[in-house]
Amino acid sequence: MKFTTPTGEIDFIIEHCYVAGWTGRDKGAVDHHIEELAAIGIAPPSTVPLYYRVSNALLTHAPIIEVLGEGTSGEVEPLLMQRDGVLYLGLASDHTDRDLEAHSVAASKQACLKPAATQLWHYDDVADHIDSLRLRCSIEEDGKWVSYQEGALANITPLAELIKGSGFAENSAMLCGTLAAIGGVRPASKYKMEIEDPIRSQSIKMEYNTKQLPIVA
Repeated sequence: MKFTTPTGEIDFIIEHCYVAGWTGRDKGAVDHHIEELAAIGIAPPSTVPLYYRVSNALLTHAPIIEVLGEGTSGEVEPLLMQRDGVLYLGLASDHTDRDLEAHSVAASKQACLKPAATQLWHYDDVADHIDSLRLRCSIEEDGKWVSYQEGALANITPLAELIKGSGFAENSAMLCGTLAAIGGVRPASKYKMEIEDPIRSQSIKMEYNTKQLPIVA
């Protein structure tokens, strides 16, 4: 995959891809969410945070991804990548099959492509103020764009801790968790996402659409 960085364009060969789950910094809220999911039949995670391994081919720059059926949705997430010993920060969507999630969270993570923005920042350029970075996601509903997720990285487990706990290393990519959905998790066909650095007045943005494929029985 090709990415634009502050020092030029790079080709990135992804050998390992992780999706970090249950990364909320408020452990009480995480425990409450686990209990809510258990009540509707979704098994609790074996550990918190939990690092799901997915195919290295799932990360994509495609502006349209094909999904099976109507039960999928995206989530805005910080994206960590490492190449030649340099750590980068970007933006991606953990698009997930919510219907499959009730049977296996791991399988639901593998079921959909993960759109990623084409731009990366050097992690060292934001490390000293990383908690102030803000994530935003809007979805189109009834022909109008509505706010779906918004908040600071201070709401997510520190990225440095996620790196230490995951096995993340050279030629790796990791989606690092997300924020609560405003109005609840639900499907959408169009997404706008952003990670903003208010200190440096910079942002990384992306948009993507989904194309639903029929479920044939």
